[in-house]
Amino acid sequence: MIPVSGVDGKRVAVLGLGRSGLSAARALRAGGAEVLAWDDGAKGRAAAEAEGVGIVDLSRTGALEGVDMLITSPGIPHLYPAPHKVIAAAHEAGVPVDNDIGLFFRSLGRSEWQDLDTPPRVIAVTGSNGKSTTSALIAHLLAENGTPVQLAGNIGRGILDIDPPVDGEVIVLELSSYQTELARALTPDVAVFTNLSPDHLDRHGGLGGYFAAKRRLFAEGGSDRAVIGVDEPEGAFLAGQMSEGVGDGRLIRVSVGRKLTGPGWSVCARKGFLAEWRKDRQVASIDLRDVAGLPGVHNHQNACSAYAAVRALALSPRGIEKSFHSFQGLPHRSQRVAEIGGVIFVNDSKAANVDAAAKALSAFGQVRWICGGLEKDGGLEALKPALGSVVKAYVIGRDAADFALKIGAVEAEICTSMAVAVARAAAEAKPGEVVLLAPAAASFDQYDNFEKRGEDFVTQVESLPR
Repeated sequence: MIPVSGVDGKRVAVLGLGRSGLSAARALRAGGAEVLAWDDGAKGRAAAEAEGVGIVDLSRTGALEGVDMLITSPGIPHLYPAPHKVIAAAHEAGVPVDNDIGLFFRSLGRSEWQDLDTPPRVIAVTGSNGKSTTSALIAHLLAENGTPVQLAGNIGRGILDIDPPVDGEVIVLELSSYQTELARALTPDVAVFTNLSPDHLDRHGGLGGYFAAKRRLFAEGGSDRAVIGVDEPEGAFLAGQMSEGVGDGRLIRVSVGRKLTGPGWSVCARKGFLAEWRKDRQVASIDLRDVAGLPGVHNHQNACSAYAAVRALALSPRGIEKSFHSFQGLPHRSQRVAEIGGVIFVNDSKAANVDAAAKALSAFGQVRWICGGLEKDGGLEALKPALGSVVKAYVIGRDAADFALKIGAVEAEICTSMAVAVARAAAEAKPGEVVLLAPAAASFDQYDNFEKRGEDFVTQVESLPR
């Protein structure tokens, strides 16, 4: 646990008692705060009460009187589409609102850390797609090359639940827009921006608000080094804002599909080869085509971002290349589940938006595509350029018929359930083809989360006759 600094003797309210909320309550109490907690669900309140956390209905009039700070969980809206009533009350009362990420960064540099020969460093990763894979890959590369590391945030452990860092340790954080938007302190040593595509638009009031939430990781305090994917206009804009000049070595630009020129520092991947350029000279090259855990151009982008982040901490290109080959990938992200009769089954349940699904489709040749679910804002139009690899679509979800009409460029079968979709795709697939779950939609119409959806896919594949 990381006890929170600067809260001794203060009254702190915690709203939302899931993983991050409970860990925040523990860390605040460890830092000497009096904690008042609330969750709109009985299950969350019961979990907190079991740990001795005081439960107070923060939605009652006057409940925030005497409270010094409100800590809220990332899933609770604080602005769009409308602020939660407790957060609105905090705004009205002038009570500062923060989250566990902000608490973590304000607690960095505790007195006992000063005794370490090499202080802990933080790499923080944000972006629309590839955050989890990039974060896990960074942690893997560091660990394989002898650096102590912990992985936390939106992946792995809650940030305040990590162990006190040891000498020379690196903390790798995956941060969603929900987390970066509200944190009052964001000061990593290395900040990574993978890419941007429309997502969570209702939560952020549109694409501009979504990008602004991501941008805060770089603007709110600033990092020593910035790794920025520049293939979208927003990334190019952000890189321009972060740079002090064309040769600024604090910025590492990342691209897939094109060479980045100039005297600065860049990492790019073209036709399966990663190249690092510094001062108009290529200093390293890695063949990614045979790295089993990183298939497809979208994973090559993840590889470039992770490579750049650990190069910023002085890992060697040779050590990184060797460690790429031992990376197994993450569940639900281009996860190869099985090969049956020459047909490969791939679980990319995390491809919950159009851009991620398009990248997943582009990674394979002949695809039997399982798609559908709760459609997100922005529509499905951007999928169409990636549909050339699709032999047939098998559509799941409560609104499967409507979803199928919107992808009308390919043959589609209304399956509704995962069991039917997997059975039909497996029955029709030919050797050499890929049955790919890449929904291009949220899971909440049928599942609690994308993990449950992916697990259902795996279960159905495992039940197929061999």
